[in-house]
Amino acid sequence: MTIFIIILLLVLGVVLILLEFFVLPGITVAGVAGVVMILGGIYLSYHHYGSTTGHLTVLGSVIFSVLSLWIALKSGTWNRIMLKTEIDSKVDKLEDNMIAIGDEGICLSRLAPMGQVRIKNHIIEAKSTGLYIDEKTPIEVIKIVDKVIVVKPIK
Repeated sequence: MTIFIIILLLVLGVVLILLEFFVLPGITVAGVAGVVMILGGIYLSYHHYGSTTGHLTVLGSVIFSVLSLWIALKSGTWNRIMLKTEIDSKVDKLEDNMIAIGDEGICLSRLAPMGQVRIKNHIIEAKSTGLYIDEKTPIEVIKIVDKVIVVKPIK
């Protein structure tokens, strides 16, 4: 029964680490739990069966981990869930005298608090005064700070 628990801990640990590596961004509970499970399986192997079996368990878990990673990368399974779209749109840079305080325009996206607006036929990024402003809402430029346009909705 202990051998089954050790093998189960090692396999679940590797699966969780693969999920961490391919699916979940950053260091999450899955990665930490995977490492703890692998270390727990190795500890149980040393504790119940001695150092020779423990050493073989460490070697086997390393080989199994590397082989699982190689198979996961080689299989192309991850290509189906991978994001492949490219973002090639851009926003005009604010140049001097392009936009002035008091100019009016319209929101192209929701400002929460940043978003895109159209002012004088220029699509630029703007910031609201802290309010959420829905798209297609008329706006007015109230100040420009470090080339960041601050707008408010026109009532």
